[in-house]
Amino acid sequence: MTDKRGQDDPLDDFTGRVITFDDVAKTVYVAGEGPAVILMPEMPGISPDVARFARWVRDAGFSVYVPSLFGVDGAYPLAEARETVVRRACVSAEFRAFAGGGTSPVVTWLRALARLAHTERGGPGVGTVGLCFTGNFALTMALEPAVVAPVVNHPSLPLDDPGGLEISDEDAAAVAERVARDGLEVLAYRFENDRWCTGQRFAAYRALLGEAFDGRVLPPESANPSPPPFFRDVVGCAHSVVTAHLVDEGGHPTVRARDEIITFLAEKLATPAVLNRVGG
Repeated sequence: MTDKRGQDDPLDDFTGRVITFDDVAKTVYVAGEGPAVILMPEMPGISPDVARFARWVRDAGFSVYVPSLFGVDGAYPLAEARETVVRRACVSAEFRAFAGGGTSPVVTWLRALARLAHTERGGPGVGTVGLCFTGNFALTMALEPAVVAPVVNHPSLPLDDPGGLEISDEDAAAVAERVARDGLEVLAYRFENDRWCTGQRFAAYRALLGEAFDGRVLPPESANPSPPPFFRDVVGCAHSVVTAHLVDEGGHPTVRARDEIITFLAEKLATPAVLNRVGG
């Protein structure tokens, strides 16, 4: 399904499931067959561009699970979402948006989702893809053994510390240990000059994870110059590599980034059929 620019996405080619762990229920949109990939939305929610990326993952031969964590599912990102979604999430008990807060509690729920997805879909493990506000969740979910392919896209937390990581000291040590022990690789993307995800933040990831952290940086001029209003007026810089700032043209740097992510997932998760489908 191709969404029309500027319109809401009905998400009607996904199955909406209400999934509960520890008495916390969330809607998760599921589509596809094959090994599971959990795609977490960026602010201000499961936008048409997030759904478009989910469909690309699905069409590559994966089962994609997209949990609803904030915002209105399928809504086109308007600037007004800063007041209605972002501010509410920043004070929510589920998230740790500022320095010193440690790991966001919602990650415990997401780890349980990873276990469920692995049970349902099988394969060698589960991929995790975080975007912006949820970017680092893809890494901290790796404390769940089922997670074997974390992708950290333009992680924006903590909002008030450009060189900080949204993770407690205890979890940071445990993640670094697991990455080293199991030989995990962590793929990451950002635009150069992104004020929400800085070079200082990528340096902090490298300090924690060493050579296991593969941080890739795109030039800002390669970003879509006409993103939705939320990204134009609130984000205000090149930021969302594979969603709002992607330019859907063959050979474009952002499309190459999308394809690199899908290939990474295929190499870590795939059956031969998936590898063949992505040209691996």
